[in-house]
Amino acid sequence: MILRHLSPATLRPPFGCYAQAVEVTGAGRLLFVSGQLGIAADGAVPDGVEAQTELVLANIEACLMSAGLTRANVVRLTSFLTEAEYRPGYMRVRDAWVADPPPASTLLVVKALALPACKVEIEAIAAA
Repeated sequence: MILRHLSPATLRPPFGCYAQAVEVTGAGRLLFVSGQLGIAADGAVPDGVEAQTELVLANIEACLMSAGLTRANVVRLTSFLTEAEYRPGYMRVRDAWVADPPPASTLLVVKALALPACKVEIEAIAAA
């Protein structure tokens, strides 16, 4: 599999740690990870957005590992925050987690998630 991370010179540089596009050729497998919430196996939900983001990414990593993949295989992240002011804390954790080069990424601010206590949800696509 070959990944080509693209950031055309005609576009404004990315706002954060992501590629404008990721081309995947020769992929034999794709893994689609459903939106993960910051919920521990025992049902606990941490209060802060950074703690929730760490848990969300750990949950995504568990899904990747169950398929024999790593964060280096992630080609796309779609993230949802319930408040725009959560962005800096979310970005600190997310940027430390993503592989280099980073995946394509979209961040949306939404009114609510499936559970009221949740502040962040992330879905992922990985290729191998």
